[in-house]
Amino acid sequence: MPTPKPLWLVLAPVIFLLLWSGGFSVAKLGIQHAEPLSFLALRYASVLVLLAPLLVIMRPPLPQKPAEWMHLAIVGFLIQTIYFGLSYMAFKAGVSAGGVAIIVCLQPILVGLIAPRFTGEKVSPLRWLGLALGLAGAATVILARSSIELEHLLGILACVGALAGITTGTLWEKRFGKTHHPVASNSVQYLAGLAGTLPLALAFESFSFEWNLPFVAALAYLVIGNSIIAMSLLLAMIRAGEVSRVSSLFYLVPPLSALMAWPVLGEAMPPLGWAGFALAALGVAIAVRKPAK
Repeated sequence: MPTPKPLWLVLAPVIFLLLWSGGFSVAKLGIQHAEPLSFLALRYASVLVLLAPLLVIMRPPLPQKPAEWMHLAIVGFLIQTIYFGLSYMAFKAGVSAGGVAIIVCLQPILVGLIAPRFTGEKVSPLRWLGLALGLAGAATVILARSSIELEHLLGILACVGALAGITTGTLWEKRFGKTHHPVASNSVQYLAGLAGTLPLALAFESFSFEWNLPFVAALAYLVIGNSIIAMSLLLAMIRAGEVSRVSSLFYLVPPLSALMAWPVLGEAMPPLGWAGFALAALGVAIAVRKPAK
């Protein structure tokens, strides 16, 4: 008889999707008051400041082997520096939110293609159907909200780089990741993110911020909601389940982001967008469903 999942793991997909999806609207607000890499460096430094007392008080077990430290740092660099850094730079370069979301939403397809060779997973035809429906639903929501125009070339390249970063980071975590205490693993990964963004921010940006209520609120949300809670849940779900199932959850991020942008940014979702949201939800439900034994 299979062991029932703990309650936090059952609720993890919902909590992760809400926090991760809201981060797009909040990040757009934050970038209005800071440059992208400077904003990320401040975000990662703030996370480390919050984690430092926990390291002292809780004394969590640390990775034992140099390879474990290396793998944590690689995943942190791929997700925190490459994925987030290039996504923020794409917004700054003039790429629309729809353009970024459509490109990044190819991640589950890439994971499904590469996972069998990289992690030993097998992706069933039914799972492929779910992935395809999820992509179609996400694209429908985005197309319903905004027209897709010819974007800035550097911004498009940044989107492609961000896609490569989140795809490689997901596969790397599944292949080489070990179960570590979340405080220890987050500390290593955000230190890697800070090491990747801070030198670039100091070299190419002014590293100045407009300290007002919207900026502080955006920073607090991204530090606590996205960087600590959502990332911990994401890594836990990757370790607990098949990587292609977890990746399919990202199909719901663009529709949910569009929904949350309605009250935050005043971007209303048209009826076609709601249809796309339902299609993406159906695709995710099919992709994450465990086959009957």
